[in-house]
Amino acid sequence: MKIKQICLSLASLLITASSVNAFAADPKFAVIYDAGGKFDKSFNQSASEGAARFKKETNIGYMEVQVSSDTQTEQVLRNLARKKVDLIAAIGFAQGQAVQNIAKEFPKTKFVLIDGIAKGDNVSSVLFKEQEGSYLVGVAAAMASKSKKVGFVGGMDIPLIRNFSCGYAQGVKATDPKIEVIQNMVGTTTSAWNDPAKGGELARAQFERGVDVVFAAAGGSGMGTLQAAKEKGKLAIGVDSNQNYMHPGTMLTSMVKRVDQAIYDSFMQLKNGTWKGGVTYKGLKENGVDWALDKDNRSVVSADIEKKVNAAKQDIINGKIKVVDFRDANKCPI
Repeated sequence: MKIKQICLSLASLLITASSVNAFAADPKFAVIYDAGGKFDKSFNQSASEGAARFKKETNIGYMEVQVSSDTQTEQVLRNLARKKVDLIAAIGFAQGQAVQNIAKEFPKTKFVLIDGIAKGDNVSSVLFKEQEGSYLVGVAAAMASKSKKVGFVGGMDIPLIRNFSCGYAQGVKATDPKIEVIQNMVGTTTSAWNDPAKGGELARAQFERGVDVVFAAAGGSGMGTLQAAKEKGKLAIGVDSNQNYMHPGTMLTSMVKRVDQAIYDSFMQLKNGTWKGGVTYKGLKENGVDWALDKDNRSVVSADIEKKVNAAKQDIINGKIKVVDFRDANKCPI
């Protein structure tokens, strides 16, 4: 693949174009990854996979940007807009204010913001019903647990991650009210996404308290949690991307968040002339979240677990089960 480097007059920032556009008339796209980085094997990587699938199918390239801090985002967005990029995908809630500011400044440029809301007719804000997918893996955790204690390790302590933990707890308690849910967060700053040592430390502390299944929603920090589970012979649950392949036989499942599909759809819509601004929420019904069952976790997911989780999934889609979104009132019913 030919790589082109583009200077944006910003120290420590490198933009790489995945390829030169096939034709001059093709739209120009860009992806800005959040603090977790493109190769977090989770949230950002899912976005990159969606963009890569679009390129493979259309032969239309895109630029990739990694900022070293959230404070750089506005300047990066402005530089891309000045280069007349047609659609800029901003990955992560922390980019929300910057997107809103630059969208107003460059009304002809279109933006898709993942996990946040920004105002503007030229902005598509895509959010997910993480609580629904987390509910499903909570059901699986409750059924798989022998100790009747399950854990949760979150990344940055923000309402978004609290929504994962709340949905998870609701699924656990709906399955067995007597099960204890132990929860910890890695930190309160963006560095909480990139501290696998702390993620592993928190998991081991939970295991010492009797936890035998842990759900990690912590970006790169979650890698430490999953590794600790493997080392201690416990079960782990991945997040965002399907992480079952990382530790087959140890991974109970993954709460899949289809950031890849959101990016792919947005790029394709712009190409086809059907792109629209506004706010959309993607849950189980919209194929925005799910649980993962494949060859890598088949051995630890019993027929009973599969049946119970899929029944809960259908009940949520049909409206029979209402999973509370922590962000609605900034509190969890569990």
